[in-house]
Amino acid sequence: IAVPELYTPLFIPPPAQDSPALWFAFQRASIMVQSLESAALPCCNSLTDHGIAPVRSHYLGLLGERHCYAAEVDAAHPLPAGWSALGLRDLFGLVDDTVAALSGRAFQLIEWERNQQYCSRCGTQMRPRADERARACPTCRFTSYPPVSPAVMVLITRGRELLLARKAVWPAGRYSAIAGFVEPGEMLEDTVARETREEVGVEVSNLRYFGSQPWPFPHSLMVAFTAEYAGGELRPDGAEIEEAAWFDVEALPRLPPSVSISRRLIITVANALAQQQPRR
Repeated sequence: IAVPELYTPLFIPPPAQDSPALWFAFQRASIMVQSLESAALPCCNSLTDHGIAPVRSHYLGLLGERHCYAAEVDAAHPLPAGWSALGLRDLFGLVDDTVAALSGRAFQLIEWERNQQYCSRCGTQMRPRADERARACPTCRFTSYPPVSPAVMVLITRGRELLLARKAVWPAGRYSAIAGFVEPGEMLEDTVARETREEVGVEVSNLRYFGSQPWPFPHSLMVAFTAEYAGGELRPDGAEIEEAAWFDVEALPRLPPSVSISRRLIITVANALAQQQPRR
């Protein structure tokens, strides 16, 4: 089994890029790959080697011993022969977790800089800071950092049953755990209680942390928990949630793709409950 390379985040680029670097180059929301079959990202000293002049770029750090860069390419620029533009979600299913996370980081940085060209307070053109990854206004000193929007996900259990819900915009038959964004002033525990109450009408207890996943659509950090059912009548809100139901751990519906933490959460908990509470 291949061991993923270690990623070291950095923001100050090397004095000279004299060895092939890994490029996470985007046209709008699509990432450029040299091969669709292998999802091979460009590896070169500079994108100009392939006739591409980036609109903007960011140094990301080291993946193993290779320098990494994020870049935005004009959407009208023709792709080099043999290259393709691949949706970021599609790339996630073709590369290891480290490269997937790094591609998400790259996309968020490009989006942030594109959206922060001018100061939101006084309208002056922003400038990059040299001592940290930030953009600052030379007039009013307002500083902008890459945004992160925290969200929670909670998988509620009742015996050997899991509470799963679906949104109307999802593919037919797909269900997942309850999720929602953290509001200003909330603790993560508050968000879990509010979201479950608002979306499906139930109360929870015994909240436990499961894991987290950065999710660059557009710039979320999903924090996943498990919880136990503590009361209330199951009642989908009809707006955010179209359907919700209890599913036995051995009769689960269609789940989200494997790239999402939601699927890992559901499968991990379902397997544990099936072992702890065998079907009678």
